[in-house]
Amino acid sequence: MSLSIVTDSACDLPESILKAYNIHVLPFLIYIDGKEYLDGVSITTEQVFAAIREGKVPSTGQVRLENFLQVFTQYAQEGRPCLFISVSSGFSGSHSSALLALEEVKRAYPEAPITVVDSQSASLGEGLIVLEAAEMAREGRPAAEIIERVQKRSQNNVEHIFSVDDLTHLYRGGRVKFTSAFLGSLLNVKPILHVQNGACTPLHKVRGRKMAVKRIVELVQERSLGHPDQLVGVAHSQAPGLAQELAARLRDQLGYRRFLIHEIGCSLGCHIGIGGVGALFVNSNYPQPNLTRLPET
Repeated sequence: MSLSIVTDSACDLPESILKAYNIHVLPFLIYIDGKEYLDGVSITTEQVFAAIREGKVPSTGQVRLENFLQVFTQYAQEGRPCLFISVSSGFSGSHSSALLALEEVKRAYPEAPITVVDSQSASLGEGLIVLEAAEMAREGRPAAEIIERVQKRSQNNVEHIFSVDDLTHLYRGGRVKFTSAFLGSLLNVKPILHVQNGACTPLHKVRGRKMAVKRIVELVQERSLGHPDQLVGVAHSQAPGLAQELAARLRDQLGYRRFLIHEIGCSLGCHIGIGGVGALFVNSNYPQPNLTRLPET
């Protein structure tokens, strides 16, 4: 029996891919004006960004514990092997909730073939790990091999290099700590950030979006495997033109041929704000190229 892949809505994979690989997604909670929504179910990314433009401050909540319990119990009862890949525990407590749920389910079903892995990633960084696991499962690879690959990918093996218009949303949500040197959109300064050990950290600051894209390309060159066929994620928050520009530079300057370009989803959109763009890719810490194939759509 093939391994089923479950993840959360912070993976930001397009719906077409989720359906093609039968990836089960558990939604984060979104709060706007005191109302609760389910990420990607009862609220869209467009609605979240519209609220931000109106001056509202959307916030997020963890995947519900009972949601984990329901899903894990179903897999346990059916004896189906399941791998849950969570957003970084440095960004959300949902990983801890998943472990609590697994512990409870194991009391009733001690032999349940369920595994929980902290991806130490987010957005399409998490998405690349999930997609590779799903591709391996489709190929019929053993569950142990898939789990080992995911665990290795989660050890600072997937880079997140991105820029935001300012750090206000990330700071407000407690997702990043920074000094006054990185404050706001002061003088058109654009912070460049990365993720290390599952936490978001400011890396550089540049002036203007053009320089931000240029610096991201330089960092991709420094840190990537450099394999022209490895899949590179390009995520953005209401900045499709900037995302296309970044992908074009990565193609023309560094020779990459395969991209997954997608908008950041609701849960991370609340913390990134409008105008962000980034590249997400496998680095050389674990050198086997990530050559995951995208499904035909």
